[in-house]
Amino acid sequence: MKKRMIYDTDPYLMPFRTAIDVRHARILRERDAIARRGSLAAGVNNHLYYGLHHTADGGWVFREWAPNATRIHLVGDFNNWHRTEGYALKPIGGGNWEIVLPKMFLSHGDLYKLYIEWVGGGGERLPAYATRCVQDPDTKAFCAQVWDPAEPYVWKHRRPGKRPNPLIYECHIGMSGEKEGVSTFSEFRRDVLPKVAQLGYNVLQIMALQEHPYYGSFGYQVSNIYALSSRFGTPEEFKALVDEAHAKGIAVVMDIVHSHMVKNEAEGLSNFDGHDTIYFYSGPQGHHPAWDSRCYDYGKSETKYFLLSNCKFWMEEYHLDGFRFDGVTSMLYWDHGLGKDFVGYDNYFNQGVDENAVAYLALANMLIKEVNPNALTIAEDVSGMAGLAAPFAAGGVGFDFRMAMGVADHWIKWIKEKSDEQWSMGEIWYELTNKRADEKTISYAECHDQALVGDKTLIFRLMDKEMYFSMNMESSNPIVERGVALHKMIRLLTLATAGNGYLNFMGNEFGHPEWIDFPREGNGWSYQHARRQWSLAEPDYLRYKYLRNFDGAMVHLVRKNALLAAAPRLLVADEEKKILIFSRRNSIFAFNFNPVASFADYGFAAPAGKYTITLDTDQAEFNGFERVKRGEEHFTVHAKSPNGPQNLEDTLYLYLPSRCALVLERED
Repeated sequence: MKKRMIYDTDPYLMPFRTAIDVRHARILRERDAIARRGSLAAGVNNHLYYGLHHTADGGWVFREWAPNATRIHLVGDFNNWHRTEGYALKPIGGGNWEIVLPKMFLSHGDLYKLYIEWVGGGGERLPAYATRCVQDPDTKAFCAQVWDPAEPYVWKHRRPGKRPNPLIYECHIGMSGEKEGVSTFSEFRRDVLPKVAQLGYNVLQIMALQEHPYYGSFGYQVSNIYALSSRFGTPEEFKALVDEAHAKGIAVVMDIVHSHMVKNEAEGLSNFDGHDTIYFYSGPQGHHPAWDSRCYDYGKSETKYFLLSNCKFWMEEYHLDGFRFDGVTSMLYWDHGLGKDFVGYDNYFNQGVDENAVAYLALANMLIKEVNPNALTIAEDVSGMAGLAAPFAAGGVGFDFRMAMGVADHWIKWIKEKSDEQWSMGEIWYELTNKRADEKTISYAECHDQALVGDKTLIFRLMDKEMYFSMNMESSNPIVERGVALHKMIRLLTLATAGNGYLNFMGNEFGHPEWIDFPREGNGWSYQHARRQWSLAEPDYLRYKYLRNFDGAMVHLVRKNALLAAAPRLLVADEEKKILIFSRRNSIFAFNFNPVASFADYGFAAPAGKYTITLDTDQAEFNGFERVKRGEEHFTVHAKSPNGPQNLEDTLYLYLPSRCALVLERED
């Protein structure tokens, strides 16, 4: 039986059938060239060969690939940073260098670098496969560090299993504490992880784990892709965090940056051995014009092994449950998608696509699933490339999910450009549910991007300066009351219409005030805005607590009823009254976005049965006005309704208060 390809299910892709088949065949060839005994994972083990490792007798072996080097020395605490013969590496062929040392020559905690010489020059470099790098607090320079603790971490808990409908809590360890400073893995495990579990999220997506020289880059200007950022703590402390998350049934996903690397020579791999192109494209293609960084050459074998092994390393060493690949759009296109409107499928199958990058991403997805079949992979792509999150067997690239990045953009547009009265229910429904049938998506109303300095979170767009004066429960401010009501409704609608998963950035669940601004010269190197003020969500007298209450109730309801396991179905998009109603599995979601009008006995066509309200954004514990009676039961009437699908023979009548959303569950 012939396998069904993505062009078989999407007729608009049929003109690109040949291009899709050629791409698919190329990826298969590349997989077969790397695989050993039919296994891609068996052929990808650079992390076990390069870098610093113990030998069978307890000594040390260090290897590096530097094909342009003429001499290489290990320099560090152990030889007073001098180039000595006892620490000279030897060439062993293929551009590889090696040194074998007795155990006493290196000790846990020793700092070291490579001194690489080439024709016409030389300099200190950090090893490409260094797994720990630390920064000098005074000089800010980085060194690799020997990490060989006397008591390695012992894992206690199993991975939590597959996440078909991930509910993701996106976080940044350093800014996760309330103090003005850099928080640690241990502090996050103690103070924040219990909050994540209490809210009901089942996936933790952690940013900025790979080492990066500049803290203010939010972890995106990575220098050492194998090194866990030491500014947050030790590898053992991170393992304890992952282990504890698993104990709470939370999968841990890493925000992995394979889209580019810093151009720094002292920390990164630019001009590593005197060549500018050891892992990167040559010429202008090797330099990112917007990010001022280096672009990987995904067609180069050494680069592919370097990056693929990196995926395997993080999963094996730290028991991670998958990855969110950052900057996928930048990887996929030679122009990085800069200033480009992706209108039409031809954008995805032409000379502007870097097929090397497409092949690498497909191989990465295959490898990850071989290492852990339950792992999840998420693509951050704004281009909407068809097939990116479709199975490889069907001609896709193989990501499990893609970020529905347009959803957040549309919420900003509607809030910024239109008043509530101008919002179109049909447009909102279309933009929140318009997704490819063959691909799974993660929706979000806002992520970390919307909170960065220069932008605004939803709560700030809705309230602005009024947040500073009227978040007290005793205050009466129509702007704040509107903001609180819409904050709940927008998040519920985004989650309820999500294709397959949902994401929230830490603190946004309770309407964290202000913005994210990492310490930099422009703000006097302040940490004031690079933290999370959890204490705001604790007192009864502030509204933040009630927004957090709602977020937890919303997430738990979706999990309990497995609502994302089936697609939503539109029942009503009433433009005049500003009412949007839809069903999902056994539940009905009724939204009244009307800013002033409430509607008694609003009738709409619905599946026959008895309905009970299971969530009401207007409840007092959510800072609502308690306008709907609790525990009320509703029964459909066997009669046609003017509102809703005409193929339904029954009508449900509800009281819909203004700026309120109800969720009702039908009893079987």
